[in-house]
Amino acid sequence: MKTIQKAMFSAVVATMLLGLSACSGMSTQEKNTAIGAGVGAIGGSVLTGGSTAGTIGGAAVGGIIGHEVNKK
Repeated sequence: MKTIQKAMFSAVVATMLLGLSACSGMSTQEKNTAIGAGVGAIGGSVLTGGSTAGTIGGAAVGGIIGHEVNKK
């Protein structure tokens, strides 16, 4: 079971890195929003045992936090 979790985590990280490489034309605030949503989704999934609601909620909260980080 641990092997599957490690493989899934590695796949998610690789997907995030590839996805973020496509963000070269984004502003800093847009990049922070995307990163926050990704990290929040992973965190929400981990904390709720993989529930869909936890993943979506984590992505929403992370996106909001990422959006507000460098706001003046």
